[in-house]
This record gives sequence, C-alpha cells and structure tokens, in this order.
Amino acid sequence: QVQLVESGGGLVQPGGSLRLSCAASGLTFSSVSMGWFRQAPGKEREAVATINWLSNTDYADSVKGRFAISRDNAKNTVYLQMNRLKPDDTAVYYCAARSAKYNSGNPADFASWGQGTQVTVSS
Repeated sequence: QVQLVESGGGLVQPGGSLRLSCAASGLTFSSVSMGWFRQAPGKEREAVATINWLSNTDYADSVKGRFAISRDNAKNTVYLQMNRLKPDDTAVYYCAARSAKYNSGNPADFASWGQGTQVTVSS
C-alpha cells in the first residue's frame, strides 16, 4: 500500500520561502517519477514540478526560477523548495507518485496521492 505524507506547508509573507517534504512508503521509490501539484479554490489541479528516476525535472512556467524539486532516494523523500513566494502560489500542495520512469504533468497519470498541505502566501 503506497503512502505519501506531505509536510512543511504554512503561512508565509510574499517574497518568503518554504520547503515542502513528501515521505513515501510502499513503493520502490528510486524507480518512480514524483510530482508536486497544487489546487487553489475554484481552480483545477495543476502540475508545479515533476522529477523522474534520473532526477530530470520539469516545471510549470509560473514557478521556473523560483521553485526547485529534488529527491533523496535514501530517505524515500521528495522535496519542493519554494522561494520568492507570491500570493498566487496560495493553494493546497499535493505530492504524487507515478509508476513510470518518465515525467508527466498530467494529474491523471499519477496513481498515488498524498493528503495535501496548505500553503498560504499573504501579508
């Protein structure tokens, strides 16, 4: 049984930083692709960043240069470092796993999801 547990969300002022973590269990972590998605109220879930088994990464245009996804296969954990946060980054952030070696930005391609963590950017 795959479990994904996110942590690290919270309230931050515009321009601030947060680091999200997602601890995975029940899967061969080093062989899967991982992704961070977000969903704001009234909006569809969107891909923020993805990382495949070779640590190749993809980012949404809106976060390029500000966010960084990384993985630690020894700890079965994927991270999302978020810098220069903006109010538009406010959303519930979800971690997801995909049993394929290549990246995808389509939420439907990810079979396992965490419960989400709230990120609020506000002064």
